[in-house]
Amino acid sequence: MTIIDFRLRGNDKSIIMKLDILAIGSHPDDVELSCSGTIAKEVDRGKKVGILDLTRGELGTRGTAETRDREARNAAEILGVSFRENLEFSDAFFENNTSHQLEIIKVLRKYRPEIVLCNAVDDRHIDHGKGAKLVSDACFLSGLRKIETIHDRESQESWRPKHVYHYIQWKNLKPDVVVDISGYMDKKMESVKAYKSQFFDESSKEPQTPISSSNFLESITYRARDLGRLINTEHAEGFTVERYPAVDSIFDLI
Repeated sequence: MTIIDFRLRGNDKSIIMKLDILAIGSHPDDVELSCSGTIAKEVDRGKKVGILDLTRGELGTRGTAETRDREARNAAEILGVSFRENLEFSDAFFENNTSHQLEIIKVLRKYRPEIVLCNAVDDRHIDHGKGAKLVSDACFLSGLRKIETIHDRESQESWRPKHVYHYIQWKNLKPDVVVDISGYMDKKMESVKAYKSQFFDESSKEPQTPISSSNFLESITYRARDLGRLINTEHAEGFTVERYPAVDSIFDLI
């Protein structure tokens, strides 16, 4: 499978980057819509963050795969991430099978992220729940040293991320963890609006879709504002977890 590589900081692809966070989405724009505030905040704190898109969103009603490529690069530059790659899986038809798992494992072992952020476990689009399970399985399998993978003609060492968090998308799933993104809402919306072909645009002649309405665009802000209200901050993003969240001290909870 081809990897489309949007290298954003430095052009030397031979440099292997150890990541703090790898954000994975089934489609370009999944990450921006759901966890870009969290990403922007951690980038500002000096964390190394990368984005991996599983498909090019080529079956989307509006725009083209090439348009989404450009928009994805622009959004990544806005967020200040270190790189963005696309595995070019088949939009809507990728499967949670050995070949797809191995492609993700190669990326996990290449960048060795501590945290993986990925799709909602249950959502309107079939690729979201499917992508959530695929990535979760790959994160586990990546830690098995007897699974052999090769990158740049060299065997890769096993690696399992410490945490896998699933961001919330179309459906209002109850979050297990809520991240304060106050001060980063403007950056989040700027990255979302980089996908001009997909979202509300009065001048667009493209067909209408569930995400092209002004109501949907506004919902991004009012959902973040409501989650912020619930934790007594301005804006927030929610995640579900695969194991109990833990803190060192009860005072770590805000």
